[in-house]
Amino acid sequence: MNRLFLIFFSLLALISCRAPEQNVVREEAPFSRLPAGVQNWWNLPLARHLEVRGFQLGAPVFVRIFKEERVLELWLKKDDDRYHLYQKFPICAFSGQLGPKVRRGDKQAPEGIYYVGLSQLNPNSRFHLAFNLGFPNLYDRAHGYTGDYLMVHGNCVSNGCYAMGDEQIEEIYQIIEAALWHGQPSVPVHIFPFPLTPANLAKYQYHRWYDFWQMLKPAYDYFEHYATPPVVQVNAGRYELNHILSVY
Repeated sequence: MNRLFLIFFSLLALISCRAPEQNVVREEAPFSRLPAGVQNWWNLPLARHLEVRGFQLGAPVFVRIFKEERVLELWLKKDDDRYHLYQKFPICAFSGQLGPKVRRGDKQAPEGIYYVGLSQLNPNSRFHLAFNLGFPNLYDRAHGYTGDYLMVHGNCVSNGCYAMGDEQIEEIYQIIEAALWHGQPSVPVHIFPFPLTPANLAKYQYHRWYDFWQMLKPAYDYFEHYATPPVVQVNAGRYELNHILSVY
């Protein structure tokens, strides 16, 4: 009897210790669940909205951000294997100037080539919804750049992130999440200071980040020409196109 009594209270103590873990909110949720207010909007209305415009919810996604224009472009892949512009979303706020993020606390929003996977989605963000850009990436680390939790999120305040406003981030987040759940390994996010045309670059030929932007130009040009994002790798501290894997 005493033995059964001891086992009962041991199990009770174990349950009591483990129960609070269910309520822990982690900074980076491994799988995303949308807030209740968004879930009602999730399946049919958004899917129908995309379908009317010739797109499919769950199709592969590509994101481009231009700082100077203060715009986030969302591109979706169609049956012709090319990406088509779905929408340009005005950026509500970002901090810093043109150029990459270099160190923690410089209040710079990053520039470069980033990839967003399921583990980087955060439905529990204090800025409504968010996804982590993955800064510092291989290029950033090769140059000793520091910082973390650089996001695209809701609300309209920024400390090194891209704030899109709550309503816009709901649509962006859901389209990205659907693509990832439907098998896209990661969503490429290319962040440029401005469209990297020869005319635009000529205006900044004496800027401290001119060489950095010239290095990003092949990735910009490839998408402009082929309407599909290139495979970009980091080699000897430089962004380079993988021409074998990037063949259209």
